[in-house]
Amino acid sequence: MILKLAKKILISNFCVVQLKHEKDIKSGLKTAWPVIREEMIQVSEIDKSYGQQIIFNKISFSINAGERIGLIGRNGHGKTTLFRMILGEEHPDAGAIRIPNHYSIAHLSQHIHFTEETILKEGCSSLKTTEDGRDETYRVKNVLQGLGFSSKDFDRHPDELSGGFQVRLNLAKVLISEPNLLLLDEPTNYLDIVSARWLNRFLLSWKNELMLITHDRAFMDSVTTHTMGIHRCRIRKISGSTLKFSQQVLQEEEIFEKTRVNDDKKRKETEQFINRFRAQATKASAVQSRVKALLKKEKLEKLSEIKTLDFEFNASPLSGKWLLRAEDLSFSFNPEDPLLIDRLSFSVSKNDRIGIIGKNGQGKTTLLNLLAGELSPTAGIIGLHQDLKIAYFGQTNINRLNLDNTVEQEILGAHPDQNRKAARSICGAMMFDGDKALKRIAVLSGGERSRVLLGKLLACPANLLLLDEPTNHLDMESVDSLLEAIDAFNGAVMIVTHSEMILRSVATRLIVFDDNQVKMFEGTYQDFLDRVGWKDEIAPAPCTGSKAQKNKPVNKKDMRRIRAEILAERSKTLAALEKRIREVENTIEELEERIDHETQLLLEASQNQNGESIKKSSKSISESRKKMDLLFGELEELTVEYENKARSFEERLSDPIQSGRV
Repeated sequence: MILKLAKKILISNFCVVQLKHEKDIKSGLKTAWPVIREEMIQVSEIDKSYGQQIIFNKISFSINAGERIGLIGRNGHGKTTLFRMILGEEHPDAGAIRIPNHYSIAHLSQHIHFTEETILKEGCSSLKTTEDGRDETYRVKNVLQGLGFSSKDFDRHPDELSGGFQVRLNLAKVLISEPNLLLLDEPTNYLDIVSARWLNRFLLSWKNELMLITHDRAFMDSVTTHTMGIHRCRIRKISGSTLKFSQQVLQEEEIFEKTRVNDDKKRKETEQFINRFRAQATKASAVQSRVKALLKKEKLEKLSEIKTLDFEFNASPLSGKWLLRAEDLSFSFNPEDPLLIDRLSFSVSKNDRIGIIGKNGQGKTTLLNLLAGELSPTAGIIGLHQDLKIAYFGQTNINRLNLDNTVEQEILGAHPDQNRKAARSICGAMMFDGDKALKRIAVLSGGERSRVLLGKLLACPANLLLLDEPTNHLDMESVDSLLEAIDAFNGAVMIVTHSEMILRSVATRLIVFDDNQVKMFEGTYQDFLDRVGWKDEIAPAPCTGSKAQKNKPVNKKDMRRIRAEILAERSKTLAALEKRIREVENTIEELEERIDHETQLLLEASQNQNGESIKKSSKSISESRKKMDLLFGELEELTVEYENKARSFEERLSDPIQSGRV
């Protein structure tokens, strides 16, 4: 009775009231909690608009216990707005968001407000009091170090930090507080590659609920259990990856379009019948019947086109094999300070794809500025090919856009030989079609300004692209388009990025800033992880309630051995599943061809009134469809099994040392 009453109290209106026999009720609640927490947040029939722009149209979803949800959707489609509504910072025009009492929600805020005198104390201010009163300071230190703070930083005042590290401190406080629901909006934009790797492993062990917005598809898929997409002002949640979500949406829209075309054809035929026989008394009943049917049947409207980036870089011809050579390149902003870059030598050949990686503040952007001629080296030389033409996308270049100019004017000003028609074409490729090209830079969002800067690069013929964190303000679809354009570019690319997905997609060579050194690495990013790895990379500490364990730097020899074992096991396990999936898909294709063939025979038999052939073809089609239904069921099970096992291996690969201990 107590259990039922307690459950009823918690679920009813998501509210808890005071009752007698508190001890018994607490006991009941403890037993019931796993059941009660199955559905923690309910969003029902939400509408939201800004003026004439509809953001959400009657969206509904729930967040269940332990779900880690990746929230996807184009920029401007409402991802951040949804976060703000869950936090109560904005309110829906209609509908309701129901959140349980005593259910904590935390998010990564850009609002900076610190109250403690040191970074460590500020981090500790978010600790929850444990029942046994044990000291959890080690956990705070681990989170701070994982996010890029050194032990020397612990006693510094938070106000001494740069803006980026102040946001990191806010992120640390949010993670340390262990809320019921964690909301993270593009958290990796403020992290370097090593800190992003640490956050990835930390979120893999997150036991409560999580909603994550990020343009890094691989990062999202590796830590989330569900994908929730905002599409055409509606929302849907599925169990699985962003790829699975996209495939489902694409398939459904293809089916919708085929249905719409078919319905439109039937509607026209019905209208022709009505118009043809409207005046004939003998057909009056049939005409009326079809008029009523036509009025009842809803007309399916053609889906509006969703714009996406569609472009290619303008390659400038170059004779010869190499574009640029650096010999013993050194640089320091202050002669009295240690060299930021010390005797770095490398060459850039045509079609090179070079990733520049390392922690923040070690010299990655400085290196690009040196190569672009915006800084002069302290020592060494940079040799340039006579036909070298550089296009540079820099972090600070967005700030150089003229706020009074329109998008079109900025694109026109990028290259003196460009005409208005060509500029308008680039504007359209950057999703500034029509009057959008006449928008002033001052009113554009950060993502829109990034697209303007990309457009300026397109306007200039180049054979070397220097790209400094080009994806920070882009959505997933735009990142995919950028990667396709880089792949197709007939020239060399040097890219600074903290995204492991981009590095794995693009880079064939690396310039690595690590351990106070900068070196050229001949190989892919995965080669670097397997053969070298990041110095003193640490694993996340266990959450509250887990067995305390101080973390030591990763033993690279053990990491390589365990990683190799995991990779071998993954290859064997997934290869078998992939083989069976291919077999099932091939069989389905064969059955589809057989059904098409038998359908054609059935039509011919019907025209010839051949009963035996009709019977034979009908039976064959029926049997083939039954087999296909069974195979589609098996394919779905195999796909789910493959995704689950692939995710499990990714989790183990993200922390090989911990996997080796288990």
